[in-house]
Amino acid sequence: MKLLHYTYRKLSLLLLLLMAVWGVLFYYAIIDEVMDETDDTLENYSEILINNALMDPSILDTEGTLMSFYKFRPISEKEAEDYDEEFYDSTVYIESEDEDEPVRVLKTVFRMPDGQFYELELMISILERDDMVEAILWYLGALFLLFLICTSIGTRLILQSVFRPLHRLLNWLQQIQPGKELPVLDNPTKIREFQQLGDAAVDMGNRSYKAYEEQKQFIENASHELQTPLAIVRGKIELLAENESMTEEQLKELDEIYTTLGRAVRLNKSLLLLSRIENGQYTETEDVSVDEVLDELLPDLMDIYEGKKIHLVRTKEAEPFVIRCNLSLAQILVSNLVKNSLVHNREGGELYIATTPSSLTIMNSGEHPLDGEKLFRRFYRSIDGKKDSTGLGLAIARSIALSASLSLTYKWQEGMHLFLLVKESQKKS
Repeated sequence: MKLLHYTYRKLSLLLLLLMAVWGVLFYYAIIDEVMDETDDTLENYSEILINNALMDPSILDTEGTLMSFYKFRPISEKEAEDYDEEFYDSTVYIESEDEDEPVRVLKTVFRMPDGQFYELELMISILERDDMVEAILWYLGALFLLFLICTSIGTRLILQSVFRPLHRLLNWLQQIQPGKELPVLDNPTKIREFQQLGDAAVDMGNRSYKAYEEQKQFIENASHELQTPLAIVRGKIELLAENESMTEEQLKELDEIYTTLGRAVRLNKSLLLLSRIENGQYTETEDVSVDEVLDELLPDLMDIYEGKKIHLVRTKEAEPFVIRCNLSLAQILVSNLVKNSLVHNREGGELYIATTPSSLTIMNSGEHPLDGEKLFRRFYRSIDGKKDSTGLGLAIARSIALSASLSLTYKWQEGMHLFLLVKESQKKS
């Protein structure tokens, strides 16, 4: 989940909760205020009625109308002593309307000059009050919804503005590629933390690029300088082996040294090749038919590994798989992939090679899946890795593929190792 969406969701939930609590409190505050006003009206009207009754006792025998209905009822002194004034909501049946009307009721007690206690029951219609409360509820809901929408939109716009420098920085980081110069970072912002983050990212990128270039240059120089000493040592070992005074045991030791030296020579050549590929020294490119490269390489490679009795299944379509690449590099790429599938295949295993106009698929029998994340790293060896392997074959293949805008991937499928080589444009589509 994106940081913007996560922050927006959390803020929206918080705002929704706060606004809901505020709406409920506001609603009940309004209701309480309306009821207080109604009760105050009842109290004022009851005082008027009681004063009129004290001046004119004949009022005790009258009753009011619907809007201000009242009636008097004589009660005993004992009942008056225990009497508590009360307000409550009730209903009154209206014959003319044939329905019950809501009313607010006040019951209180007072004493006449002659000592007689009376109960005053006073009620006023609250139909308008209920209508007003309902209207307030609807208006409050509408305002709540409007405020929520406006607040949500405003919050999102503000968050987008705040996080825009971070998004620009992330886009810039995604453009960084190993071995290539850093793109220009145009990310103006007034937020100090984002400024510091941008400066740190640029500084780290520059240091990484410098370290990468130094490492690449070192490997190339070291590999180049080692060629001559390795060739000299190899030649001397060959001359030494031709000496007739050498014993069988000494020749055996020389053979082991020669084998180890051969691996060092292959390793050195592979490192030098990697360095030259990454430096972009193979500038001459052409349209290369992968099908033709396979047709040239497969017979020789199958003869080399004839002893493993691997069953080859080769399929292709009428239109060949053509890539834009240096011819030598294309041959190395295909050769490394096929050799890897032969070397790490079991005896009597299967090898499937299929080409389409847009892809090359190589599948070989296997015992267990490989680590797809580490497989293309330099010097990576699987559990069944061969002793004479440099661990650079697939790293070289991946480097060549990248230089030719190709995607090289691995996956384990139904007991088979599957390597897929496709054009980047085809992969995205």
